[in-house]
Amino acid sequence: MKKQNVRTLSLIVCTFTYLLIGAAVFDSLESKTEAKRKEVLQEIETIIKRKYNISDDDFKIMETIVLKSEPHRAGRQWKFAGAFYYATTVLTTIGYGHSTPSTVSGKLFTMCYAMIGIPLGLVMFQSIGERVNRLSSVIIRSVKSSLDCRQKEASELDLICVVTTLSSLTIAGGAAAFSRYEGWTYFDSVYYCFITLTTIGFGDMVALQKDSALSDKPEYVMFALIFILFGLAIVAASLNLLVLRFVTMNTEDERRDEAQAMQALAGAVRLEGDVITANGSILSGQFGHHCTETTSLDADDQSVCSCSCFPTHRYIGRRSSTVKHLLPILPMHELHPPHGPLVPSPAIYTNHRASI
Repeated sequence: MKKQNVRTLSLIVCTFTYLLIGAAVFDSLESKTEAKRKEVLQEIETIIKRKYNISDDDFKIMETIVLKSEPHRAGRQWKFAGAFYYATTVLTTIGYGHSTPSTVSGKLFTMCYAMIGIPLGLVMFQSIGERVNRLSSVIIRSVKSSLDCRQKEASELDLICVVTTLSSLTIAGGAAAFSRYEGWTYFDSVYYCFITLTTIGFGDMVALQKDSALSDKPEYVMFALIFILFGLAIVAASLNLLVLRFVTMNTEDERRDEAQAMQALAGAVRLEGDVITANGSILSGQFGHHCTETTSLDADDQSVCSCSCFPTHRYIGRRSSTVKHLLPILPMHELHPPHGPLVPSPAIYTNHRASI
């Protein structure tokens, strides 16, 4: 089996195994809390219905009102600032879900916008990541030169360490800012930054969604957008070093196999027309199946059978995968044994030389 197929099957098995392990861990961590939370919410719902004498239909209407009014706490979601924030989440594939289009034209434009914007964003972030890696390699080379290190070139391990450090600093700094502006705990802010920069975007925690931040805090809006774009560029640099290296392994193996196949084909073409002589040497040249022309080969350089088991014709064999060039083509009636007693085959003398 080819190396590429083995690698693909191994990745499939490892991925599904990782999914099963993750499902088991999340089940053990969250299922009990989910059950308890559901019981508490049902008890509160029952208490409210009894206290204010609310029917089930009226309570469902109240739930809808609360859910629909949640995005409006940030101000006008579809003015320019909010629309720019939404376009950023579409292009970066974060997809918080904090605001979604409600009109048919808005949904249609979102699909068309995403078809062009997502590839454009991926290419842009990938290009920025490459430039960041290039700048990091220059800085590493300068530091190693100043320290008189023996190996002055930046290795992949050095670049991975630098990019990982930049990613950690970006998440730590962004978490401190969001913790201050949003009133979250620092751990929740770190969680939000990680979910955002990895483009998971659950939507359970979204910045700029309270106190009319979109309209009253332009500096905070600018900071949030710059953090998303710069952080995604740093993550793209990490992916360029880690993920794309494994992705391109199959392509490199395919090119290597093609190069080996081309070399083998070129070698086979160069051997076409070589002649195997009686002494085992190889002579280059084009010869037919039956040599009728006079050649300048010596007696030892010719592949001639001198015994009487074949008709007394000279056959010069070409190097081939079969022996059809070495044997004469006889009619079918000559292949049957003659009538009468069999004639014993001629004795083979020690000085007899025949080569195929």
